[in-house]
Amino acid sequence: MAERLSDIAIQRELGNLTGWSRRGDAITKTFQFRNFLTGIGFVSAVAKAADAADHHPDIDIRYTKIVCMLSTHSAGGITQKDLDMARQIDRVQEKTG
Repeated sequence: MAERLSDIAIQRELGNLTGWSRRGDAITKTFQFRNFLTGIGFVSAVAKAADAADHHPDIDIRYTKIVCMLSTHSAGGITQKDLDMARQIDRVQEKTG
């Protein structure tokens, strides 16, 4: 099982992740797309990456705005798995955005 990170470790890592912020025991980022289908393509690509990593974000779809939230529920907070998945999601956005 993944271990929860300290507050300092989380803040340090978030400094290297553009647009990601902490909300309680999760990290979150809002992505904006030019149209609905582009956003859905992003969500599909994120789903494939998440399945491959066996670590799944909560995803909220609001027309052209997609919010991704990551937390390791089994650890009760933010772990390295969340930060690694955030980086993967950013790479997906670079390809689809």
